[in-house]
Formats: sequence, structure tokens, C-alpha cells
Amino acid sequence: MTKNRLEAFSDGVLAIVITIMVLELKVPHETNTLEALKPLLPVFLSYILSFIYVGIYWNNHHHLIHIIKHVNGSVLWCNLHLLFWLSLFPFVTSWMGESYTSIYPVVLYGLILLMAALAYYFLVQALLKAEGENSILAKSVGKDFKGKISILFYVVGIALTFVSTWLGIACYVLVAGVWFIPDKRIEKTVEK
Repeated sequence: MTKNRLEAFSDGVLAIVITIMVLELKVPHETNTLEALKPLLPVFLSYILSFIYVGIYWNNHHHLIHIIKHVNGSVLWCNLHLLFWLSLFPFVTSWMGESYTSIYPVVLYGLILLMAALAYYFLVQALLKAEGENSILAKSVGKDFKGKISILFYVVGIALTFVSTWLGIACYVLVAGVWFIPDKRIEKTVEK
């Protein structure tokens, strides 16, 4: 099977996720001053973090799909699994933004990040199986230290949230910071 429909569908879902997240940002109607925006700052900051995460997933997904030759049923299901977890970003983004000092919204946010990371890992594994050991993808991914350490940091962030929500959020921001600089492994392999 060709990869075009998978890429187009995934791009569409991610565009909808971002659209839903931005629609959750509500305009204050109390006053027409900048002071009216102050209570919305946590909601806006959670939106920024989630927007960055969606951008990271879109960027890395694009690189993955760019270098593969074909997809199979396993890849399609793994991709849907990833999109499922990403589709929950608007809900957890909104809840954490409104309740960032409460444990469970921050824990659930971290859990969704963890599940999306695991789903991405499964997608990569399905693609590696479909493409083969000597594929460009296999050479690019290597041992995937960055992906594995991210999963660990999500687990640590979830656990630390029970100590302080700020520590959990700091872990999630840290992982986003690590991935914010685009992963060059695939580009370097393709250039060779």
C-alpha cells in the first residue's frame, strides 16, 4: 500500500487537534483590559505546551513517512493508535490549564503524553518491521535513546506530580524542550 493516504489523514487529524485546542481558548468578557487576561494565562501556557507537542509529533511523523516506501495493516493500526492519543490533547490541555494546581489533571496530561510516546514507539517498530533491517529508517532510528529517555521522563513527571504539580509540569516541559530542536537523525541518514 502507498503511504500517501496515511500521511494526508494524519495531517488532517493533527490540524483538527490544533483547531480544537485553540477553540478552547475563551475570550474574557468581564473587562476590556489586559488585567482580564491574567486568569487565562495558565490556559494559554498549557495551550502553548500542547501546541509544541503536536508540532513535535507532526514534524517527526513527517520525517518517518517521508523515508518509508510503503505501509501495511499493522502500520495503519499503529498510526491510528498514535492519532487516538493525540486526539485527547485538547481535553487534557484544557483541564490542566484550568486546574494546573490539582494533581489529577496534571497526572492525566502526563499519562496522555506517555501513551502518545508509547504509541509513536509502536509506530516506529511497525515501520521498521515493514521496511526491514537494512532500510534508511533502521539506519536513522538506531537505538532511539531520545525516545526511550522521554518515556522515562514522562513516568518520572507523573510520579513527581504527586509531590508537586509544578515538578510534573517541569518534566513535561523538559521533554518538549529536548524534542523542540528537530531530530536530525533521518535527515543525516538521507543525506549520506
